[in-house]
Amino acid sequence: MARRWTNTLTQADVTPKAAFMNRRQIMAGMGGMAGLATLGALPNAAKAETLEPNSWEDVTTYCNYYEFGSGKGDPAKYAGSLTTSPWSVKIDGLVDKPGDYDFQQILGEMTLEERIYRFRCVEAWSMVVPWTGFELADLLNLAGVQEGAKYVAFETLYRPSEMPGTAYKVLDWPYREGLRLDEAMHPLTLMATGIFGKDLPNQNGAPLRLVVPWKYGFKSIKSVVRITLTDKEPPTSWNMANAREYGFYSNVNPHVSHPRWSQASERRLGGGLFARREPTLMFNGYEEDVASLYDGMDLAEFF
Repeated sequence: MARRWTNTLTQADVTPKAAFMNRRQIMAGMGGMAGLATLGALPNAAKAETLEPNSWEDVTTYCNYYEFGSGKGDPAKYAGSLTTSPWSVKIDGLVDKPGDYDFQQILGEMTLEERIYRFRCVEAWSMVVPWTGFELADLLNLAGVQEGAKYVAFETLYRPSEMPGTAYKVLDWPYREGLRLDEAMHPLTLMATGIFGKDLPNQNGAPLRLVVPWKYGFKSIKSVVRITLTDKEPPTSWNMANAREYGFYSNVNPHVSHPRWSQASERRLGGGLFARREPTLMFNGYEEDVASLYDGMDLAEFF
């Protein structure tokens, strides 16, 4: 597939490995990832600076995975209980080949590559991450997208026995997210299986998560167990919980504030709790690649 963006990010731009890996408490890696392609995705003006790592205490507090608790340190503390093997993903709805796809079967059909992406949280912090994974479009094409499909819906695993956070009605479980079909098929949209050449750690969404780098991080749903092709806009968890604060699209937009804080700037992870804030880039720096998806839309109204 022809790539439609410029390779400008390098390993020098990645959030320091010590900071990121300590933050996520990376578990045993899967190895065997030689030959992965390194692909960047930012214009030169958007390149991230090299950061000094936070302390262990700092970086392990910044992890959102509400199935393991709403406190920032809860996922790293409790996600070790999650069983990630065996794993399968149900693909259904408007597809030619619906069914339960074994995770290892999926890996056997996909070409894994490394991509260095910026990651922007709706809470106004950010990082740069080397993900390993494959394009979502390749998985959807494997299942066969039928005419009439307009949206892709996703669900996270819901297993209360291993997810203590689900005992609290913070959200309507299971966690759900969705994309328009053209967003899902865009070559930047990744299904991630690893970071820093290792398996995804449990608190980061093992064994398979979505990464949509031009949207706020909560759109990049973790531990995916179901993908549904549909002709209707699917319900999404944070939008159902508070539509005023969390829209369906949730594209990174410095000109549209969250109702409780500005999105005009962000704090880079790795620079300490009082790191200098930097300007937030439109579409998280991917404007050249994805702006055409939203031609004619009011980007404030369709947050």
